[in-house]
Amino acid sequence: MSYSKGVAVVTGASSGIGVAYAERLAARGYDLVLVARREDRLREVADRIGKTADRKVEILIADLAQTSDLERVEARLSNDDIQILVNNAGLGALGPAAKVSADALDRLIKINVQSLTRLTRAVLPGFLARNSGIVVNIASMIAVMPTPSGAGYSGSKAYVLNFSRSLQMELAKTGVIVQAVLPGPVRTEFFEASGMTAAPFPDELFMSADQLADAALAALDQGELVCLPSLQDLSLWDTYEAARVALSRALMQSGQPARRYSAMVDAGGPR
Repeated sequence: MSYSKGVAVVTGASSGIGVAYAERLAARGYDLVLVARREDRLREVADRIGKTADRKVEILIADLAQTSDLERVEARLSNDDIQILVNNAGLGALGPAAKVSADALDRLIKINVQSLTRLTRAVLPGFLARNSGIVVNIASMIAVMPTPSGAGYSGSKAYVLNFSRSLQMELAKTGVIVQAVLPGPVRTEFFEASGMTAAPFPDELFMSADQLADAALAALDQGELVCLPSLQDLSLWDTYEAARVALSRALMQSGQPARRYSAMVDAGGPR
């Protein structure tokens, strides 16, 4: 077995994007810790990658919506051999907000928001002590595209984007890297797991999990900390960012109500 670059942890590693990341990180020389609920599929993935890539592959059978399982994974991530964390595990809970069950939304928040936050927090002390390490957070293009029938999912992925970007600012003077990946539709089991019989997008909009992982890792190699894999014209993101910065600055210019509200107040309010 060749020299290891360290350990890469991938959550949601029993299918789709998680498998694609695991394969590529193993090919890059990392040993793996793979995390997922489905033991049979996770063992199959681990056995295959261990043989084909000649790497050590550890598995953690865990439901990240369960506190005891999450704490067990956190404990493993606090070890100092971790070099990369890919927070890929996620749920959709798609549908009109009034019709999606409270339990489904609760589970979405626990997986998409709580576990991602806590697992990131678990690796940061070790990363900072070594002044190196990479966190990859899988968000979605829906983070910047609020949509009906996806309120909980969109909100959770907006959290992932903002959480990642805030960490990028916080860690800018260190050797710790945080990347947010905002894919569009990907050919995985996502829509099926969300209870949908058919995907709401035409087939030509989908990329494969392999294409996504390759694009996002290429972006990481190039220092692209917010990766939109299907965006051809990156200047559109630059324009979006410039508008966000301009809005942020404008919001910080005054603590007084905007003049459009003052006119109504001066006139005695609505009549």
